[in-house]
Amino acid sequence: MAVQKSRKTPSRRGMRRSHDALKNPTLSTDPTTGELHRRHHVTADGFYRGNQVVQTPEVSEDDDE
Repeated sequence: MAVQKSRKTPSRRGMRRSHDALKNPTLSTDPTTGELHRRHHVTADGFYRGNQVVQTPEVSEDDDE
């Protein structure tokens, strides 16, 4: 089993962890609907790069019964 020769300092630990932080996702605005979405992903309405690529089912608000 590998065992380190000497203890690593808190500075070395911090330098190693400097790239571990999570970054915010990059958002874009759809040119057709103006909706915010993640880059290279289809919007919730089914649009991608201004074209509708997925047909979303119409949800009626009268189905409260």
